[in-house]
Amino acid sequence: MKIVMVGQGAFGQKHLDGIKNIEGVEVASLVGGNPESTAAVAKKYGIPHSTSKLEEALARPGVEAAIITSPTQIHAAQAEQVMRAGKHVEIEIPIADSLADAKRIAATQKATGKIAMAGHTRRFNPSHQWVHKRFQAGDLRLQHLVVQTFFFRRKNINLEGKPRSWTDHLLWHHACHTVDLLHHQTGEIAQKVHAFEGPQHPELKIALDMSIQLRTPSGVLCTLALSFNNDGPLGTSFRYICDNGTYIARYDDLFDGKDNKIDVSKVDVSMNGIELQDREFFAAIREKREPNSSVAQCLPTMEALDRLQQSLSAP
Repeated sequence: MKIVMVGQGAFGQKHLDGIKNIEGVEVASLVGGNPESTAAVAKKYGIPHSTSKLEEALARPGVEAAIITSPTQIHAAQAEQVMRAGKHVEIEIPIADSLADAKRIAATQKATGKIAMAGHTRRFNPSHQWVHKRFQAGDLRLQHLVVQTFFFRRKNINLEGKPRSWTDHLLWHHACHTVDLLHHQTGEIAQKVHAFEGPQHPELKIALDMSIQLRTPSGVLCTLALSFNNDGPLGTSFRYICDNGTYIARYDDLFDGKDNKIDVSKVDVSMNGIELQDREFFAAIREKREPNSSVAQCLPTMEALDRLQQSLSAP
């Protein structure tokens, strides 16, 4: 299977690292905004072609699909371009930074019949998969999901410490992980949502702190604290407070409530959530089926984020 990788930045390279472990998949072209860095990343990963033009990459012989890791603001336009060209698409989280653009992607998927998958990695991390299987088996019932997402981003730089051409967002990107995870783990859609944000940064023009609360129809609570002001350990932790134990997920790793590590190495074929996410995308293409984390499945998350956005301006 030949694919196109769109985005030469830190997250595009995370996908390229995972794809190296997946047999039967070849990255035929790398698309990036900066020709020099795109060519350098293509050389690093042995990709035979690089370009700044998506249409050029999609026209390469045998290309079946594209993975989009470009800036969020152009996700919808690029996803539509990929599907209109007759290719399947996986769009990194968030698929868009507005409900209108998310609906645009979903409508294009329906019109073209191509596979469109959202890169909601938390569904695939072995840690969250382990908990999900316990929920499905009836061994656990979630009562409260408590999440902390902390970074130090008072300047517009990426994971590699390089300047970004776009601005990250606590609600439409980082909260998206948690809202979708709540929906996925409970099988419910958040019924009540509310958000508060701190002052806007004078240069970045976004709030660097946010507090979010959600409740499902059955009464499961979710409390999410987010900050780009945190000068300390970075990243996200998910605390599942259940009727029969507490579990803490830190990306692919899982711990109990007393911080004892739980072995999740047998949950799936890899301990890399991004690799597992990509494996699902390729499997869905080969098996001609809807993938876990399809755009259609994730649209309620985008609707909940839109409601949270509206609550920020409520009196």
